[in-house]
Amino acid sequence: MDFLSTIFFFIIAIFILVTVHELGHFLTAKLFGMRVDKFYIGFDFYNLRLWKKTIGDTEYGIGAFPLGGYVKIAGMVDESLDTGFQQSTPQPWEFRAKPVWQRLIVLAGGVAMNMILAAAIFIGMASVFGESRTSVVNPAYVENGSVYKQMGMETGDRFLAVNGKPVEYWEEVLAPGNFAGQTLSYTVLRNGERITLQAPGDILTRINEKQALGIRPLMPPVIDQILDNQPAANAGLKPGALITAINDMPVRDWTEVVEIISANPGKTISITWKYLAPPAEGTINVAKVREFGQATFSDVVPASTGKIGISLKQTLVIDHRQLNPADAVTYGLAQTWNMTTTTVKGFGKILTGKEDFRKSLGGPIKIARIANQSAEQGLSSFMYFLALLSISLAFINILPIPALDGGQFVLNAIEGIIGREIPFQLKMRIQQIGMALLLTLFLFFIINDLINP
Repeated sequence: MDFLSTIFFFIIAIFILVTVHELGHFLTAKLFGMRVDKFYIGFDFYNLRLWKKTIGDTEYGIGAFPLGGYVKIAGMVDESLDTGFQQSTPQPWEFRAKPVWQRLIVLAGGVAMNMILAAAIFIGMASVFGESRTSVVNPAYVENGSVYKQMGMETGDRFLAVNGKPVEYWEEVLAPGNFAGQTLSYTVLRNGERITLQAPGDILTRINEKQALGIRPLMPPVIDQILDNQPAANAGLKPGALITAINDMPVRDWTEVVEIISANPGKTISITWKYLAPPAEGTINVAKVREFGQATFSDVVPASTGKIGISLKQTLVIDHRQLNPADAVTYGLAQTWNMTTTTVKGFGKILTGKEDFRKSLGGPIKIARIANQSAEQGLSSFMYFLALLSISLAFINILPIPALDGGQFVLNAIEGIIGREIPFQLKMRIQQIGMALLLTLFLFFIINDLINP
């Protein structure tokens, strides 16, 4: 079932991104009067396709190989490596007959649409969900084995600054652009002392190895609800109680509580908890409960499922505000710009060897896994993933590599500069080399995904 859902969300992601990308080429080609012979989502190698329909001059279809797509424009050297048109005189509706500036716009159309999609997603999410920011008043929970643990950070540390710049919110601390920078340092407050910690230069590689940041705001184990006739209720625990220790082992985060209880089904465990009657509005001050609450000890026997019938109370300090349309647009565009610059910087670190190429980049298998994981976390998470992937697709396509949009863009720009067409055989040879290079990279990424899951 997990395999099927992974394949399903991968196809959904690729279908959306490829459709939008190819639509950019299609619309700009039509705008300038070029004939579009084919518009395919997925490749129809060996004429294997799931569906096709011809409307006007264009054959629309869904290929049997869901790893991309293409728009075949008359008179253009493209992925099909079709040479038939070269034997005839350029026709007004052909790509090669159009001015260079129009050709360049068509070639850039796919990248532009991917960027528009990302911006639209960020703007839409900002309009629906508004903006939520988590105050750094909330201390950190640091997972064992994470890159943050390795650099010396401890659970309970409070962030004060990133690269010497004071921060107020966790969103500033974990901004993707921080990881793509040349250097990264954190200033934290620990037991009243300011400490500066230096992140390793290959932090992105280490995060990718773990497939998680390994750090988040601490979630104090305050009980929200207690189910009737369950072990916690039978032991006398109360809603609003702060669990401070289990079997004399101090706990500070809800995750620690869940792990210990889950590991002891049917076994008696001793829970230490503190309680203060909450104020009328129901707000619980964790620090006050920890300092002034009376300690109580209760023996609890978790059920065979490893549960005692309690739920977590949200005590994080979060600022949330709804955004009007203008603010949502501003916020969405800013997000798009930040993620784009982060992507460029990240690739820069990879190309300069500061990050591990094999562990930092992913192919179709890794993309499929991430698509499924993001979908499991909810629609907003999946849409966020789509926006990031759309930006990455735009950046990769604009690189001046033969067979990519960027390579075609360079060739046509050169023709505009020199005032004549590059010899057809040379363009075909460049396209063939590019296709071979892309196929080699594709195979490499598949093998790399299997070796470095």
